[in-house]
Amino acid sequence: MSNLLRNIPSVSELLESPPLKRLSDSVSRNVVVSGVRNFLGGMRDEVRSAAADVTVPSAGELAERIARWIMTEENPPLRPVINATGVLLHTGLGRAPLAKEAVEDIAAIARGYSSLEVDLATGERSNRARSVERLLTELTGAQAAAVVNNNAGATMLTLAALAAGKEVVVSRGQLVEIGGSYRLPDVMAASGATLREVGTTNKTRIGDYEAALSEQTAALMRVHTSNYKIVGFTESASLEELVALAKKHKTHVIDDIGSGAIVDLAQFGLADEPTVGGSIAAGADVVLLSGDKLLGGPQCGIILGRRALVERIVQHPMMRALRVDKITLAALAATLRLYRDPDACRQSVPLLSMLSTPLENLKNRAERLAPQMAVAGAVASAEAIECEACLGGGSAPAQRVASFGIAITPKGMSTVQMIKALRSGAPSVFARIQNDRLILDLRTVVPAEDMALVQAVERLTQPAEAAQG
Repeated sequence: MSNLLRNIPSVSELLESPPLKRLSDSVSRNVVVSGVRNFLGGMRDEVRSAAADVTVPSAGELAERIARWIMTEENPPLRPVINATGVLLHTGLGRAPLAKEAVEDIAAIARGYSSLEVDLATGERSNRARSVERLLTELTGAQAAAVVNNNAGATMLTLAALAAGKEVVVSRGQLVEIGGSYRLPDVMAASGATLREVGTTNKTRIGDYEAALSEQTAALMRVHTSNYKIVGFTESASLEELVALAKKHKTHVIDDIGSGAIVDLAQFGLADEPTVGGSIAAGADVVLLSGDKLLGGPQCGIILGRRALVERIVQHPMMRALRVDKITLAALAATLRLYRDPDACRQSVPLLSMLSTPLENLKNRAERLAPQMAVAGAVASAEAIECEACLGGGSAPAQRVASFGIAITPKGMSTVQMIKALRSGAPSVFARIQNDRLILDLRTVVPAEDMALVQAVERLTQPAEAAQG
């Protein structure tokens, strides 16, 4: 046992190793030193308590192992990653990346005081969301707007304000569940509204809604099934039909469009995603959407609609609990301002920029990067391939976006080991596995990340060689 303990490299020796030197450049040296000491302490305890002989790895292998452990255990869990999965709105990776202008405004507002709830002309207290609300009504044609922390909050608040103690009529085919076990019936129950299901899973006609109307009806609700699609023998009532029925019976239409596109995504080859303006123009009384999906802004829930109804919603006591902070408001306002120029926003909003990148551009990048990765020690082969990306984030579930990427066959490790090693690296890289090859989809990788992506693959050389030896 004493010999084994003496074989464990010292802290100072390990700190001079390339993996831990690189890690010290990207994180605090104190974090690395602390991590090395903690890891070695655990190793010594393991050696002392082992019933049989244990093997102490070489200094190089141990340094690699410690570096990965520090990245996963000691580093803050929230850190930048390179998204090479091809999923543009990856929920686990934070959904939509923010525009440069939004990041700059966040920094400017966060570093000091701001005019959050003060009218600069009068010095009096004012509405914190006033500028964002003006932008939303300008861009969508809605009479009024409000912003809360997310779309689930927007849904609950709207139902609590407009339908508590009454019925809301919804098609059975639209009783959605999204990530985290969020279910519309549960949210409706928590709001105090009563769910009135109509139709069947695959067919709901306008007559089904009309048959369900009563004095207890507070609203008809349409929910965009953004994370699944029912195909085949189907039928559903259009928004225009629901609006006409609601007017006839003097009730309201709440349209939860979920993903919340401001621009028509048909220009990017993506059909069937409702737009905010289209819903308002069709006559929906209240429209609900997310800010961090197809809008490309920060996480928030946006409520748009007729002024009298939005005022009732914002006056509900729950509004205070769901309101957003100055950081969200700054990011949302900056993002919305970009949409004032419909052509320029295709480049300035990162999500739209990724969608509009020509396939030939991605092909050229893939063909340039693949040979650089092919010579890495952990790579048996790397080639540029045509592949398919997707929106993700509960948007356009049946549609794909043509893309190009690099397909890597590992050497000295399995594909699962390689994808795990890339996730644990610095920077962390997320990829996908297809046909036992690792795919780096460039649709979700910005050109500025190309060299970091190559270097992440090159750094896998040493563990591969250790495995071979």
